[in-house]
Amino acid sequence: MRESTDHWSAKEILGHLIDTATNHHGRFLQAQLQNDMIFADYDAKAWVELQEYQMQNWQDLLITWRQLNMQIAYLLYITEEDARNKEYDNHNLHQVAFNAIPEDEPATLAYLMEDYVLRIRHHLGQIRTILSQA
Repeated sequence: MRESTDHWSAKEILGHLIDTATNHHGRFLQAQLQNDMIFADYDAKAWVELQEYQMQNWQDLLITWRQLNMQIAYLLYITEEDARNKEYDNHNLHQVAFNAIPEDEPATLAYLMEDYVLRIRHHLGQIRTILSQA
């Protein structure tokens, strides 16, 4: 159930995590194929609204999120250390990362990967709080 129109429901947060997974999967691949870490941002609120996550089946959302993250986990596992630790001076992690890196500091794919995990933990904590209040 939705708390208010100003906050996402647990289903909407999980939907946002699905959107985040699809975006980060692409970012993890792009970083290995390009000479910068400049990534398109997306309007998270609009994506959640357009997909009507609140109206979807909870189990289907969980399965989708799990499967996306199984693929991401495998990608993180097979990404070579050189690719993880390559420094990029040209990045926009000051705009798209959960925990921003200053624009004038180098960024690495390893940082973006760790940042993704922190983002997931944050949002799962929000879901846990919402469900504990139900």
